[in-house]
This record gives sequence, structure tokens and C-alpha cells, in this order.
Amino acid sequence: MLNLVGDPTTKERIVAEARRRFASQGYEGASLNDIAEGVGIRRPSLLHYFPSKEAMYRHVLEEALLEWTRQIDRARSTEVDGWKVVDRILGVSFEFFRDNPEIVQIVRREALTETGHLGFDLGQALRPHFRRSVAFFEREMKAGRFRQHDPEHLVLTGYGALLTYFSDRAMLTGLLDIDPFSDEALEARFHHMRAFVRAALEPNDAG
Repeated sequence: MLNLVGDPTTKERIVAEARRRFASQGYEGASLNDIAEGVGIRRPSLLHYFPSKEAMYRHVLEEALLEWTRQIDRARSTEVDGWKVVDRILGVSFEFFRDNPEIVQIVRREALTETGHLGFDLGQALRPHFRRSVAFFEREMKAGRFRQHDPEHLVLTGYGALLTYFSDRAMLTGLLDIDPFSDEALEARFHHMRAFVRAALEPNDAG
């Protein structure tokens, strides 16, 4: 992530430009020459920080996954359970996707690629987080705090609801009568998603 205090370093500017190029042009379309030009440096200077485009691409993905993991871990750091945990993670994930549209685009491209790039398996990278989430929902359902669902499908549904909204900007812009990424629209979307998930999880006392 870019340094928020003072001017960004050359490496941070390279990573930011690489994210933008990989998101808009894809891995194949982005070139080292274009990235170097966007930063305002020469290609040999860029190669001082990253020996290849492959290394740069992997760094962009791994850095984003690491930052997202850190934020999720902070959301789960206190001794709370049930809905409070889910609510915090929903908020953190929504904010991360909102603040990192280029990563959303890169992840979407990567997810649509059968073999992935550079042997980077996005599913394998996310699998520990997926299994941890599934185990959490299994425990909460067993404890009676959540309604019974298939926990794997529950996690997949939540992932899809988040990623699809942020990755389908062009379609949503044509579909809706408002800017789907205005502050008002995003706030409404988050509150809807939050209420929808909570309604799906709360135990049915009548049943």
C-alpha cells in the first residue's frame, strides 16, 4: 500500500502504477516499458526493484492479500462471537473492496483465468481464509447463534455478493438510474447487504 505520510517512494509508485496497468490492461497487456513511463523512470531503474513483470505481478497480488488478511485479523482480534464478528468482517471487506478497485479488477481477471498467471493459484491462496470462515460458521450454527445453512455455500454467497458489485461497475452504471459508486449508493448497498446477511443468519425462533 502507498505510504500515507510524506511522498511515496519509487517502489511504492511502481507498485501503484503496476496495479493500475494490470487492472486496466490485464497481465498480458501491461508492459514494463509502459509501467516505467507511467512512473517517470527508465526501464532499467524499474528492474532494480522488480527483476521481471512476473515478480511485479506476484508482488501486487500478494501485497493486496496480505493487507486484506491484516484487516480481517484486526476485525477478529477481540473476544466476540456471532453476529458481531460477521458485522465487523463485512464492514472491513466492503471498505477494502471500495478502496481498492484495481485489486478487484485484477482478482476478477485472475478468477476467470483457468490456470492463473505465473502459477499463482488464487483459490489456493484464499483457501485458508475460506476454511477458517467455514469453521467459524459451523461453530456458530452448532452453538445456536446462527440459523442452519450449508457453511461453504454461505461463505461463497457472501464472497459473490461483495465481489460482483465492485467488479461489475460498467454494467451497474447502465442498469441503475444512479451512480452505483457514489457515496450515497455505496452506503445504501452496504446497509442492504448487512441487513440481508443478518436476516439470513438470525435463528428462526418459530421453527
